[in-house]
Amino acid sequence: MSLQTEFEFTLPRGYVDRDGIIQRDGRMRLATALDEIAPLRDPRVHSNQAYLVIILLSRVITRLGTLSTITPEVVENFFAADMAYLQALYRRINEEGLTTFPAVCPQCQAKFEVDLVSLGGA
Repeated sequence: MSLQTEFEFTLPRGYVDRDGIIQRDGRMRLATALDEIAPLRDPRVHSNQAYLVIILLSRVITRLGTLSTITPEVVENFFAADMAYLQALYRRINEEGLTTFPAVCPQCQAKFEVDLVSLGGA
């Protein structure tokens, strides 16, 4: 059995690039210890602790649409819904090692699992 180290995702809203093209499909890799430590040395994190997630996501997102380089400036321009989605995905794959979570239908109370990667929607 091999370890899955990269995960495909689809952003709920999508990043609008410089040409006005919406980039939604991407890939996130598992974080390393360095990915979590390196942002702590960044002066932007020193002045604003909330900036840590910007740098962290820019390190672990390996592709977004046609963009192969994801910079902190790109992540700064994500919509809030996309940031929330990516932070949840990051936690699921790095802290829990899963992309699925249990859910319950509010109408029939049926239990099932939802794959967070597929929640980007169409």
